[in-house]
Amino acid sequence: MSRFRKLSHTIWHCQYHIVWVPKYRHRILTGRVAEEVGWCIRAFAEQQKGEVVELNVQFDHVHWLVWVPPKVSLSDFVGTVKGRTAIRVFNKFRELKRRLYWGHRFWARGYCVDTVGLDEAKIRAYVQYQERRERRAEQQGLDV
Repeated sequence: MSRFRKLSHTIWHCQYHIVWVPKYRHRILTGRVAEEVGWCIRAFAEQQKGEVVELNVQFDHVHWLVWVPPKVSLSDFVGTVKGRTAIRVFNKFRELKRRLYWGHRFWARGYCVDTVGLDEAKIRAYVQYQERRERRAEQQGLDV
């Protein structure tokens, strides 16, 4: 399988490592709550045409590696997944909402994101290769 994905007019490799935490970093992502969070993240990411590669729900944070198409805004993507997951978890586990410290928020504001790109050395070599290939093609065209 190629590391690139395809759309009708685009070949892309937009892979991100995303991390976020529950409000006040409370250690509540355990048992059934953790299972529901994992299921929700996968379902809501898929609805937005994202593809979860890896997902790890820890006691007090979530790590995931996800492909996001370039036509989708990353901040909208994460905001939708976080928001819909929070609604779903609060509806399913009503006892969580009764805790005074939540203030109708399940997740802390913001998130951490890092791009998972191609190796810089490989890109430089590829660009150099393309330049050499183009020169050879020009020389062969002139010789004909």
